Amino acid sequence: MSDENKNIEPEEQSAENVSAEETAMHEAETVASEQLSTLNLNPSDPDMEVHHHTHAGHGKKTWKDYFWEFLMLFLAVFCGFLAEYQLEHVIEHQREKQYLQSLYADLKSDQEVLSIHIEQVKSGLGMMDSMISILNTPAQLSNNTANLYFFARLAPRIRPLSTNTRTFEQLKNSGNFRLIRDINTSNRVMSYYEKFPQTRLLETINETEFTEYKKLAAKIFDPILFLSSEGKNDEIQRLNYNPPLRTTDKELLQQFSVFAVYMHGTKKGILTNDETLKATGAELIEYLQKEYHLD
Repeated sequence: MSDENKNIEPEEQSAENVSAEETAMHEAETVASEQLSTLNLNPSDPDMEVHHHTHAGHGKKTWKDYFWEFLMLFLAVFCGFLAEYQLEHVIEHQREKQYLQSLYADLKSDQEVLSIHIEQVKSGLGMMDSMISILNTPAQLSNNTANLYFFARLAPRIRPLSTNTRTFEQLKNSGNFRLIRDINTSNRVMSYYEKFPQTRLLETINETEFTEYKKLAAKIFDPILFLSSEGKNDEIQRLNYNPPLRTTDKELLQQFSVFAVYMHGTKKGILTNDETLKATGAELIEYLQKEYHLD
């Protein structure tokens, strides 16, 4: 090979190498452009941002925004009020049941007390009847002085009616009668306890009559014999003989008999009121059992 050919051959090889490098670079640019096109990215876009913010900017609130905020707040407060009201309602219902349970126990206790009191009043009335009969039958007087001493001590006795009004007084004085929501129940309870003042009034009248009765009895009966008839536990025993009276003055015995009649009438009034109280109480007990399932 000649020297010319030797010098030209390397230049041709260099040109071929450059052409191959350009071709490779062009192909690389083409691939990169296709990839960018696929990703929808334009690297030359000056407005392109690396991070995209998803939150929109806060604009000025409209009247609708304020309305919904107010509505949400109102509903929250209203629901809280309803919950508190419901809780208070449940608590008051429980308190009503407790008061009625206590009242029910008082009524049952009253039934026992009234039964005993009624028997005591009936016994006193029976003795008073016998004493009045003897005082108004002179022919029977001398053979019945032992009975007179016995009846004169026991017939006028009457114990005050001691019923349990604790729960009723609590309801009335504390203003908790409003807890009894049913008006029929409230009226029945009031109707029962409204009868007690009548009994107290009759007991007061009986005490007044008894004071006058004792003044006359002091003129007719021997106090020593009264003492001798007293037994254990304040029991009065009938004398086993007919002792004389301090006086047999007909006028004085009639006056004594008149006060016995007065006390007899008062006792009958107490008996009637006791029996009414017991019947009303029994009806109220049955009503509370049925309506409120008390036991």
